[in-house]
Amino acid sequence: MSSKTASKYSQAGVDIDKGNAFVEEIKDIVASTHQRSVLGGIGGFSSHIAIDTNKYDKPVIVNSTDGVGTKLNIAHLCNKHDTIGIDLVAMCVNDLIVGGATPLCFLDYFAVGKLDLSIAKEVVTGIAEGCRQAQCSLVGGETAEMPGLYQNDDYDLAGFVTGIVNRDKIIDGSDIRVGNKIIGLTSSGVHSNSYSLVRKICFTDHKLDIDQYVEELGCTLGEELLRPTKIYVQSVLNVLRNYQLNGMVHNTGGGFIDNIPRILPKGYKAILDTSAWPLPPIFPFLQRLGEIPAAEMYRTFNMGIGLLIFVDEAQVNDIRHHFEAAGEKAYIIGEITPMDEEETATVEILS
Repeated sequence: MSSKTASKYSQAGVDIDKGNAFVEEIKDIVASTHQRSVLGGIGGFSSHIAIDTNKYDKPVIVNSTDGVGTKLNIAHLCNKHDTIGIDLVAMCVNDLIVGGATPLCFLDYFAVGKLDLSIAKEVVTGIAEGCRQAQCSLVGGETAEMPGLYQNDDYDLAGFVTGIVNRDKIIDGSDIRVGNKIIGLTSSGVHSNSYSLVRKICFTDHKLDIDQYVEELGCTLGEELLRPTKIYVQSVLNVLRNYQLNGMVHNTGGGFIDNIPRILPKGYKAILDTSAWPLPPIFPFLQRLGEIPAAEMYRTFNMGIGLLIFVDEAQVNDIRHHFEAAGEKAYIIGEITPMDEEETATVEILS
């Protein structure tokens, strides 16, 4: 009976044997990310993580989930799938770290029309690399063959990260004060947002070739657009061991204009000086081709700054140097000024 059931299921487009083979293929890759907190092996119906009660006496569990959007199309165009998993982890853990939490474990969801073992293994290899960069454990996932929803080797990804922070160490922006300085940590490029616009500009409107070398970018278009999202976990945790950070922002969709007000207290305004950091060439490239107004660029893209940190003025230089010692390029890009308490927190961009 089981062989007939499997045969009928296979005829419907879902290959159970191939799915089992995939699990065997990635077991060692997944295990390579495991921290000491992981209990048990791979293959169960759930995963178990032990909490270090010596380190966390008032533990708060923090969760985040995200995907990589239509950047997946770039991976397909380049036929390169071993970095998109880094993007997936980055989008989740960077959201987590801005609240002061340490990532503990990561799970992925991989949905595909028809499972290609080589592509799937590349994707998981990237996820594992992202987890190693974030110092968290890849503890589980779901691989779903759905030929009725996806065509052939088309696939989609979602990620889920769980972290932990002591209740008195949560960073939510409530400590931000007038006079605080804003440190910007540079991005690796476009990261994983606004690729619907990027693809429209490059491939629909201008019919560019993904393998085309672009002089001003110093690489092919595909190489630039497929650069993995930067993971800031280790450098932020390193600084948090020594300094207080009053607020942090992961600069993703919505850019500076929509993301910064999410943590600003009422009556405060963030003023940013765009001349304070070098603009990566991909952004003027996209702005010129797309004829995009400057204000829209700063609301759509990260413009070279992937993480913003709000700190006391007295410590800004020490903290910036500490980030640089951790390998980040860090710039003092703005400050907090007062507004009418009844006004909604806002951002002013100086060019």
